Amino acid sequence: MLDEELLVRTLSNHEIELFREEYFNLHPYDRAKFYLRLTPELRERIYECLSPEEMADVFENLDADDEDYEPILAEMNSQYAADMLGKMYTDDAVDVLNELNKDQMASYLTIMDDESAKGIKDLLHYEEYTAGSIMTTEFVSIPEHSTVRSAMAILRNKAPNAETIYYTFVINDEKKLVGVVSLRDLITSSDDTLIQEIMSDRVVSVSVGDDQENVARTMKDYDFLALPVLDFQGHLLGIITVDDIIDVLDEEASDDYSKLAGIYDIDSKDRTSFRAAKKRLPWLIALLFLGMLTANLLGRFEATLEELATLAVFIPLIAGMAGNAGTQALAVVIRSIATGDIREESTWKLIAREAGTGLITGTTSGILVIGIVYLSFDGSIYFGLLVGVSILASLIVATLAGSLVPLIMHKFNIDPAVASGPFITTINDLISILIYFGIATAFMSYLV
Repeated sequence: MLDEELLVRTLSNHEIELFREEYFNLHPYDRAKFYLRLTPELRERIYECLSPEEMADVFENLDADDEDYEPILAEMNSQYAADMLGKMYTDDAVDVLNELNKDQMASYLTIMDDESAKGIKDLLHYEEYTAGSIMTTEFVSIPEHSTVRSAMAILRNKAPNAETIYYTFVINDEKKLVGVVSLRDLITSSDDTLIQEIMSDRVVSVSVGDDQENVARTMKDYDFLALPVLDFQGHLLGIITVDDIIDVLDEEASDDYSKLAGIYDIDSKDRTSFRAAKKRLPWLIALLFLGMLTANLLGRFEATLEELATLAVFIPLIAGMAGNAGTQALAVVIRSIATGDIREESTWKLIAREAGTGLITGTTSGILVIGIVYLSFDGSIYFGLLVGVSILASLIVATLAGSLVPLIMHKFNIDPAVASGPFITTINDLISILIYFGIATAFMSYLV
C-alpha cells in the first residue's frame, strides 16, 4: 500500500535507508506514480537515493505526458540522466529520447557508454510508428543446432537483460530466424534433446518497416506475448513485446478520438488556454468556412422561405438527424477499418448494409414525422410529407456519406479518422438543407 506521507517525510529528512526500504516495497507502477507526483525539489532528493539503474526501472513505468520528459531530465545531472537512459530497455530509452530536441538527444548519446549508445542509435534511425521504432533488441536467441542443455545455459546467461524470456527464438548460422521454442518446451524436455526437434518452424513475424497499428493487430489476432521483427532478408533484428503493443493501442485510440473530435491531440494536457486553442483552431476555422457555405445555401432559398416561413422551424431537426446518422455510420466504418474487419470483398457488403440501415431508419423517422406534423400543423398532409420525405432522403444520403468518405480515404492511404465527426456533420448539414429546400421549392404550390 502506498503511504505517500511516510515516503515524503523520509525523503525530506534525508532518511535514505528507510526511504529505500519503503520505496522498494512498492509495485514498480506505484513507484513511478509517486515519483511523478513529487515536486522538482523532492525529485532531486530521489536522485541522491537511487542509482541510475534503479531510476531506469522507474522511468520504464512512467506514465508521463510526452512534453514532461524534457523538464524532468533537465532536473538531473547530465551524466546521471545519460547513465539512466543507458540502463533502460533500448525501446523505452528511444521513446524518451524521441521527445527531446536533436541537440539534447545528441548530448545524452555522447556521454552515454558506447554499447548502450550504439543500441539506441540503431533503433533511432527507424521511421517513427513502424515496427522498428517500437522493437527492443534485448531478447534471447539460440543457434538451431543447440541442445536443450546449451539453450538453457544461454537463457540463464541472457535472461537478466532480456525484456522477456517466454519465447526463445532460433536462428541459423546467417542469423536468420528459423523457429521459436517456448520456455515450457525447454523446461519439460530432456537436456540432450536437439532444439530442432522441439521448436516450431511456423513462426509469425513482422517486417521492420510495418506500421505499428498492423503489428498491434497481428499480436492481438495471434495472442502473442512477443513478436519477432525481421529485415527484408529474414534476419532477426528484435522483438516487440505485449506491453509495447498496449501503448500502441492506447496511442492509436487517442489519435483516432482526437481526429473524430476535430482536435489535434486529445491526449495532451495543455497548460494554457492559448496552447489548447492553437491546436483546435485549424479544424474550427475549416468548419467555419463550411458553415458559411450552409448560410450561403440558405440565402439562395430566401424566396422559398419568404413564401412559407414555417419551413425554417424544421431546419434544425432535419440537419441534426442527418448529422447524427452520418456520425453513426462513420463510427461503424472507422472501427471496422481500425480492427481490420474490412476486407476487399466485404466493402460492398458494408456499404449495402449501411444504405439499408439509412433506408430503414429514414423510413421509420419519416413516417413518424409525417404523423406529428400532420397533427400539429392543422392537418397539412403535404407539409408533413415534405418534412418526412426530406428526412428519409437526408438519412440515406448521410449514412452513405458517413460510410463512403472514410472508405475512400482509406483506399488512398489517408487516415480515415481525419473524416471527423464535425466534418461529416457539417457536410451533411449542407446536403440535408439542399434536399429539404429543393423539394420544398419544387412542390411549393401544394404547400401554400
